[in-house]
Amino acid sequence: MRAYSALIGLSLIWGLSFVFIKILADSAGVWGTVFIRCSAGALILLPILIAQWRKIERPIPWMHLIIIGVMNAALPWALIALSETRIASNTASVLNATTPVFAGLIGFFLFRQRLKLQQWIGILIGFIGVLVLIEFKIGGIFGSEFIGVGTMMLGAMCYGFGSHYVRRFTPATGVVLLSATSLMTGAAVGLVMMTVNGYSVMSFTYNTSFWLSAIGLGCFGSGIAYLLFYYMIRQKSPEFATTVTYLAPVSAMVWGSVLLDEPITPSLIAGMVIIFAGIYYANRKARAVKDERRATA
Repeated sequence: MRAYSALIGLSLIWGLSFVFIKILADSAGVWGTVFIRCSAGALILLPILIAQWRKIERPIPWMHLIIIGVMNAALPWALIALSETRIASNTASVLNATTPVFAGLIGFFLFRQRLKLQQWIGILIGFIGVLVLIEFKIGGIFGSEFIGVGTMMLGAMCYGFGSHYVRRFTPATGVVLLSATSLMTGAAVGLVMMTVNGYSVMSFTYNTSFWLSAIGLGCFGSGIAYLLFYYMIRQKSPEFATTVTYLAPVSAMVWGSVLLDEPITPSLIAGMVIIFAGIYYANRKARAVKDERRATA
């Protein structure tokens, strides 16, 4: 029962995160949003990391952890924030759900992962869902709508690469160390990029919406969300935990409609359903193959 409560809670938090990103991007800019989100999340996890420090296995793969921080936090969160300066938060959340699709392609092309026919079909279905979502305006992705749809898909690609990189190069690294270093790396990158672009914390627009979004996105959407996600992996399974991919966009649609008056269009709903169908089809077949291998082992 606790695992299911964690699943519902995480879907509500991550769905609301897209609303917070949109608000913060207007107040603090793209890299300011990354800095705030990562810094607040790191503050939540640092006490836990310090308490566990003596138990952490050595040597610590610092270089790999920094790369993961860039690819799983700094870069995708900047791309998402940039996207939400042009598209609605609910559209961004649905496009973010294509992460498993890109993870499959990146695993095949960069990490020599074999894909079954059913997985290729699932990936194809997922891309059809994206086309429906953007109403088949393919040219816009490479033109006027690149900052929005295109950057959001690049963010999903970063997540896909990061998931494989974590599995390949840091299989023995604890989740708290992995999460905390990712957030600290993201905060450092965000601060540097803010400075390079001539921004500082003094240039942010501070108001009630800013503070609520900073606390909600950083402490809950990054810090607590990580703990809930890894709790579900430990208590249930990775497959159970990743079902949040299906729930978070639905949550984001509700939050976006209620808090930002964002319309829920037929193409948005149809695209989401098709994308989810592709992800489900690919993952169902992949799990079936795993079960079959275990039975014959």
